[in-house]
Parts: sequence; C-alpha cells; structure tokens
Amino acid sequence: MFDESPRRIGRRLMLRIYTYEKCDTCRKALKFLAARGAAMEVGPIREQPPSKAELNLMLELVGGDIRKIFNTSGQDYKALKLKDRLASLTAAQALDLLARNGNLVKRPFVITRKGGTVGFKEEEWRRLFPA
Repeated sequence: MFDESPRRIGRRLMLRIYTYEKCDTCRKALKFLAARGAAMEVGPIREQPPSKAELNLMLELVGGDIRKIFNTSGQDYKALKLKDRLASLTAAQALDLLARNGNLVKRPFVITRKGGTVGFKEEEWRRLFPA
C-alpha cells in the first residue's frame, strides 16, 4: 500500500504511477518509464485509487479543471451519468468520487517530485521525464 503523503515523493521516490494492468496506455507508459530507468512505485488504480491529497495535487496541476482527471470514456463515468452531473458537483464531491472509485480516475495517473500528469501523451512525458 502506498504511503498517502505526497511529500514522500520528494524524499524517497522519483515517481508514483497508478495503472490498470489491462490498459494498453498504461503499459505504454510503464514501458516508456522503464526505458528511461525511472525509479517508480506502481500501484493498481482500481484497487487502490489515488488518495485525496494526491487528487488535490493533481487538480492543481491540471489548472483546476476537474474533468481532466476523470476517465470520461470509462463505463463507470457513463453509468453514473457524470457527463451531465459533473458540472453540478463541488470539487470536494468530485474528488471524493475519484478517491472511492479508481475506475473513474484517468490513467495512468503519475505524481513526481516536480509535478505530475494524467493520461499518456508521449510529447508531454518526454518533457516531464527527459532521457
């Protein structure tokens, strides 16, 4: 189980990545990081979603746009009709949903010493994780 303190990242780990083992995008991201020799801690996003502290940090990193940290193409997102409901939720309510249901979190979800990101866009990852 992960230590829930985001500050732990700065002291002991290079990065923490939450993934889903059956996700092709997550596998690409892990392969990308492995090729760079990145020291990482990998966690199962469905079984152990990011903590509220990590989600709050990511919300700041995406400029406060809560939609950017939701897996908007996922079945749970659609089943909960969040496309229509998300705008009416407070940030605290949305983060609570994410912290309870890892299927709702956009993946891969990465926290580093210098920031973090969600999803895998190779150009962005090259900037965040230079060779």
